[in-house]
Amino acid sequence: MRYSIRMADSNEQLESRSIRGIIEHYKKEGFFINKTDDEVELDLVLIQSLIEKFFKILFPGFFREREYKVSDLENYISVLCREVMLALNKQVFLALKKVPENQGRSESGLRERALFVTHEFFDRLPRVRELLETDLQAAFDGDPAAFDKTEIILSYPGFFAITVNRLAHELFVLGVPLIPRIMTEYAHSRTGIDIHPGAVLGKYFFIDHGTGIVIGETTVIGDHVKVYQGVTLGALSTNGGQQLKGVKRHPTIEDNVTIYSGASILGGDTVIGSNSVIGGNTFVTKSVASETVVSIKNQELKYKSASNKFST
Repeated sequence: MRYSIRMADSNEQLESRSIRGIIEHYKKEGFFINKTDDEVELDLVLIQSLIEKFFKILFPGFFREREYKVSDLENYISVLCREVMLALNKQVFLALKKVPENQGRSESGLRERALFVTHEFFDRLPRVRELLETDLQAAFDGDPAAFDKTEIILSYPGFFAITVNRLAHELFVLGVPLIPRIMTEYAHSRTGIDIHPGAVLGKYFFIDHGTGIVIGETTVIGDHVKVYQGVTLGALSTNGGQQLKGVKRHPTIEDNVTIYSGASILGGDTVIGSNSVIGGNTFVTKSVASETVVSIKNQELKYKSASNKFST
């Protein structure tokens, strides 16, 4: 009966009824997802577009909207940086307004802080480029399938994720909320690599293949570390929820460590000593001394032949 009544209604009536139902639901109390006040929110699409522009700043000549001569590079980058600074400054201001401790601060004070953070962030970009140069070298040295370094910059998901993380990490340590996580989750959606902006990455960091990698907020990674697909550097338990905020929950990986695919290393007290190798599919929850190889004992394999006979 209900179906026949609805079929008797015109399409316009049905659309109006559905839309009214949605709008009325906006008025219900107790739903955080109802954001219908006049407060200006962060622009997700804009922040994602800024990432693409940062790539043009970090890698001049590799990502560009138009051809330009070397003599025009300074003007091109100057215009691009000013454009990004202006947009980033506004987003940082909106993000800072979200911090509870800032609720009592004047708008002019928050704008001044946002401006300082924006310029401080740009002052750190040369250092970010130096770190990325080491990551690029690590990727080239560590992957015999790499044709050249240009291929890595333009196409390697691991290098993309590391680049975004290094940018987001600088905003994170400058105390900017929300934006760093938006940036790294954008990289996550594109690459399948989930690196929290709070994670500390050393020099010459190489992610090979990358899909399924998770690196938690309080992870610390040393220099010359190589990580393969499916690796988790995570927490032992998150049952404490918000009570664990600020606690070291994720492992420390010292220099010259290789972690093979599918390995899980968990816990804030877990330290993987330098020059160690963590084998594939291992589950590590205790610290490992330097120059240690951790592996799973080979399981017995059975091969079935066409004559249904088994051999080991």
